[in-house]
Amino acid sequence: MVFRPGPLENMAVTQINPSPDFWRGKRILLTGHTGFKGSWLALWLHRMGADVVGVSVPPQASPNLFELSGIDQLCQSHFCDIRDSDALATLVRQSAPEIVLHLAAQSLVRTSYREPLRTFATNIQGTANLLDALRDSESVKVAIVVTTDKVYQNLEQQRPFTEGDPLGGHDPYSASKAASEIVIASYRDAYLAERGVALASARAGNVIGGGDWSDDRLIPDAIRAWNKGTPLEVRRPQGVRPWQHVLEPLSGYLRLAEALWHKPELAGAYNFGPEMSQAAPVREVIELARSVYGRGNVNWGDGSDGPHEAGWLSLEIAKSRQLLGVSPRWNLAQTVSRTMDWYRLQAEGQEAAALCEADIAAYQVAMGAATT
Repeated sequence: MVFRPGPLENMAVTQINPSPDFWRGKRILLTGHTGFKGSWLALWLHRMGADVVGVSVPPQASPNLFELSGIDQLCQSHFCDIRDSDALATLVRQSAPEIVLHLAAQSLVRTSYREPLRTFATNIQGTANLLDALRDSESVKVAIVVTTDKVYQNLEQQRPFTEGDPLGGHDPYSASKAASEIVIASYRDAYLAERGVALASARAGNVIGGGDWSDDRLIPDAIRAWNKGTPLEVRRPQGVRPWQHVLEPLSGYLRLAEALWHKPELAGAYNFGPEMSQAAPVREVIELARSVYGRGNVNWGDGSDGPHEAGWLSLEIAKSRQLLGVSPRWNLAQTVSRTMDWYRLQAEGQEAAALCEADIAAYQVAMGAATT
């Protein structure tokens, strides 16, 4: 089913927080729990009382949020490469999850140019390995595979992408995620729907927030450069992206899982992003970040350095708003401010887990609908 925004697309929808009552005691398989987004999600699931089994390769960055926040103490943590189909299938069988949240991926565009085969193997075959393991599961009711906002064929027409737009991908990362969307649809239609498993894909990207130290990402690169007293090198200051705080898409994934549990017919693809008015060029994001952080020099490039990257990207989020009750809570200025404050406070000695907990609590009350 292709979702077509109706006449209510621009009207306010009641914000719905992820429900601790729903997640408490649920058995969750979370892949990619050692990564930036995965660590945040593991913290949030633990906060709500879920029983989480994490599956991932060891942390790739140093420092990293997984180790700083003690994620391995909050869940059953297993190091496993999702390209190993037998090992992954064994973990799925042993953990008997009710909900699967698949975040494990090779997620960096520039790395994908250097290592295309690893990118394709991880993002396409790794996803297929997981979904194939679910064919034999008697416990799984809901599975969500996180892809990216870059799955669309981007002709630089400067309009937001809807879930029904053609898939594509110039760089290996984008292409691998677009291909994984086809794999997801195939497993849903050929196998999982008839077994009662509601399978969805979640398309979000350009996520920022405290605790990301990955290479070739804008804010982590800024933090590293400015803490060393060196200028940040910005290749494409004019590039426009749908920036959002990490809690925005994570809230969407959780709400999507809740909705699919009760209404499996909602299975499909969903965009998660900021309001279209909040899509902004890299230059604006860095100027906001520098203002909050209080220091930092920048060398602005002219867009000619490095391999091709899309110049403009934005998402239409009417579907997630109408069907899931999910809308952005923090605007760009709030998102950047909270992100930079997190790094500043962590550098001053505050605990990473406590900073994340504080942001989660603030996010939950942002629309006047607190849950604990």
